[in-house]
Amino acid sequence: MSDEPQSGRPSPEIRRQQILDAACERVRQSGFHGASMADIAKAAGLSVGQIYRYFENKEAIIAAIVAQDLAEMRDKFAEMESQPGTLLDAIEDHLPEGVDKCFDPRRAALALEVVAEAARNPKVAAIVRYADEQERSLARTMMERDRKPEWSEAEFQARCEVVGLIFDGLLLRAVNHPDLDRDALTDVLRSTVRHLLS
Repeated sequence: MSDEPQSGRPSPEIRRQQILDAACERVRQSGFHGASMADIAKAAGLSVGQIYRYFENKEAIIAAIVAQDLAEMRDKFAEMESQPGTLLDAIEDHLPEGVDKCFDPRRAALALEVVAEAARNPKVAAIVRYADEQERSLARTMMERDRKPEWSEAEFQARCEVVGLIFDGLLLRAVNHPDLDRDALTDVLRSTVRHLLS
C-alpha cells in the first residue's frame, strides 16, 4: 500500500521524515545553533510555516531525531535477544556492524551535535537523558540473560554502564581517529565485552 494519499501529496509521515532528514543534514553542517528553521525549511524544500505544522520548535525536531535513534536501537536489541545462544554470542556477532555505525562520519557528527546541544540547553538535556535512560533499561534487560549470581546490583549496573560507555566513546574516536584499524579494534572489543559479561 502506498504512503501517498489520494491527493498525490505526501502523507504526514513522509513529510515529517523529509523535515527530519533535512534537519539532520543542516545540523551536521552547521550545528544546532547554526541550523535555523529557515535553513531546515529550505533544505526540505518547504516553507517555515510548513515546518511549524509538524514541529513546534527545534527542540521538537531534536526529540524526533533522538526518538528515531532509540527506535532503531530497540529493534536491534530485539533482534539480538531473538538469536539463539548466549547474549555474548549475539553481541559478538553484531560488533562489526556496531563499530561501523559508530565510525559513520555522518552519524558520529549528528550524535555529537546532539550531546553538545544537551550540554547547553536544558530542554535538549532532558530529551537526551530520557533516551539514555530508555537505552540503559533495554541494555540491562538484555544483559540479565547472562547475569552472574555473584555480581552485586552495583557491579551489574556498572558493567552495563561500561558497555554503553564503550559505544559512546567510539563516536568520539571516529571523529578523532577515523583511520584506525577497525578489524583490530573489533577483536579487542570482543575480548573486552567477553570480560565484562563473564
